Amino acid sequence: MKVINLHKDEKELIELAVDHNRHAQHQIYSKFAPKMLSVCRQYIKDVHQAEDIMITAFMKVFTSLKNFEHKGSFEGWIRRIMVNECISFIRADKKVKFIEDETFFEERHNNIESQFSVDDIQFLIDSLPEGYKMIFNLYAIEGFKHQEIAAMLGISEGTSKSQLSHARKMLQDNINKLKNYENGTE
Repeated sequence: MKVINLHKDEKELIELAVDHNRHAQHQIYSKFAPKMLSVCRQYIKDVHQAEDIMITAFMKVFTSLKNFEHKGSFEGWIRRIMVNECISFIRADKKVKFIEDETFFEERHNNIESQFSVDDIQFLIDSLPEGYKMIFNLYAIEGFKHQEIAAMLGISEGTSKSQLSHARKMLQDNINKLKNYENGTE
């Protein structure tokens, strides 16, 4: 049996999805949903809420698909919509508070050691206050600069830097506690 690719490349698949081809939309969803759920999960602690937000964001992806200019990564474009949807949800839920603090400490932090599982790392990130968690994810995981984060969240660049500094400190403290617990010294 010979397998024939129905869609030769991503651009063709996107064009079909723009024309409301349900099969093409399903292919896009199937290809990107697992990664995008993990993106949403980085911001949203409850996996069911994260899934709901991902689905809502995919609806925005499909309604905005005609605006994708094929400049840069399609996955990156989808990811940006997911992140924006998560931020909108958190803001609407009023769970995030930023402390206007212009002071921050430039510290060197060790990478999380490989002894921790992905679930351990996600648990540590989830334990952060919402504001710290959001800025940590935007900076450390998504790769935004403090200037971009400040504009995105309507805060000062200094506040973004200080929130990241506090998040890193809290993560380091929690990593040390977890290490001590696992070593039986706490």
